[in-house]
Amino acid sequence: MNNQMRGIVTRDIFPRTAFLGWAAALLLVAGARQVGMAQAGTAPQSSSPSSAQSSVEPSSQSSPPAAKTPQAPQSSTGQSSNDSGADTDDVLKIRVGINEVNVVFTVTDKHGRRVTDLKQNDFRIVDDSKPAAEVRSFHAETNLPLQVGLLIDASSSVRDRFKFEQESAIEFLNQTLRKRYDQAFVVGFDATPEVTQDFTDDTERLAHGVRELRPGGGTALYDALYYACRDKLLRAPQIGPTRRAIILLSDGEDNQSHVTREESIEMAQRADAIIYTISTNVSGTKGAGDKVLERMADATGGRAFFPFQIRDVSNAFAEIQDELRSQYDVSYKPADFKLDGHFRTIEIVANDRKNFKVRARRGYYAPVAQ
Repeated sequence: MNNQMRGIVTRDIFPRTAFLGWAAALLLVAGARQVGMAQAGTAPQSSSPSSAQSSVEPSSQSSPPAAKTPQAPQSSTGQSSNDSGADTDDVLKIRVGINEVNVVFTVTDKHGRRVTDLKQNDFRIVDDSKPAAEVRSFHAETNLPLQVGLLIDASSSVRDRFKFEQESAIEFLNQTLRKRYDQAFVVGFDATPEVTQDFTDDTERLAHGVRELRPGGGTALYDALYYACRDKLLRAPQIGPTRRAIILLSDGEDNQSHVTREESIEMAQRADAIIYTISTNVSGTKGAGDKVLERMADATGGRAFFPFQIRDVSNAFAEIQDELRSQYDVSYKPADFKLDGHFRTIEIVANDRKNFKVRARRGYYAPVAQ
C-alpha cells in the first residue's frame, strides 16, 4: 500500500473507531447508572399494570388487526383523548418482577347474599388446570382505590329513559368516589365513543360529563368497551393494588363496531377490568342484547342487571357500589407459568361449594417473553 492510500485508510478508519469506542463507553456508563438505580430501589415503576407482574405492556400483540381497531375518539374539547402522547411507543415495554397473578372476586351464599368473612383456607385456586404453586397474599378488601369507567349508551335506542339513567349514574358517582383516592371517567357512545370527562376524582366534573351526553345515532358498543379498556384503564397510572371496573349502561345491541364482542371482552380481561352491565331494555323480556351483556359480565367476574322498571336502575347502581366495597383480593404464583401470550384460565372454588358461589374473571393473558 502506498503512502497516499495508507493516509486515506488511516483518516477514514481511525475516527470511526474512536467514535465507536466513545459511544460504547457512554452506553456502559448509562447501563451502570440504571443498575445502581435498581439496586437503590429508585427505578421508575410502570404506569400500566397487568395480571402477571412480570409482563409486557399492551402492544400490537393485544390488539385486533389494525384494519379492525377503532380509532381513538375525540374528547369533548375536540382533542384526542389518548393522554399518553406521541412518546408512548418509546417507553420501555417490559417490566421485570415475579410471576404473580392478582384476582378480585366476590362470594355469595345460595340466596345470592354477599359473604365477606371467609378465609384463605376456605378456597382453592386453579390456574390453567393446575393448583396455584403459592398463594402470596389474601385479603377481604373493602377499601382498595377504584378506577371506574362509566360507559353510557347514547344511541337512539335508549332514548326513552335516558334522563333517569343519567341522574342514577351521577348519584352512583357521588356516593362511590372518594376524593384523592378513587378516579373515574365518562364515555358516551353511539356510532363512536366520546370522552366527555377524563379520569378525575371531582364528582362535579364527572356529573357535567354525564349530562353532556345526548342520545342519537347507531351503536358501537364493542368499540366503546375496547377503547375504554385499552386506551384508558391500561394506560392509567397504578400504584399498588387497585380495583378496576367498567359500568356499562346499554341495551347490548351493536350494529357499527369494528371489533367483535369477543375482542372487546379480551381487552377487558387484559385490563383486569370487572364489567358490570345495566340493561336499558324495557321490553320486559331478555333479548339478544341482554345475552351479550351477560356474557361480558360473566367473563370478567362482574354482574349483569336487568332493571325492567325505571326505579330499579338506581337500585342496580347501589348494588354495584356495595359489591365494589365487599370483595376478596388474592395474589398467587401460578404453576408451570410460561411467557407465551396464551390465555390461562382461572378457577377459584369455595371448599363448601354447596353453600358458597365464587364469581371471578375466567382467566388472563400471559405476557410474552421479549
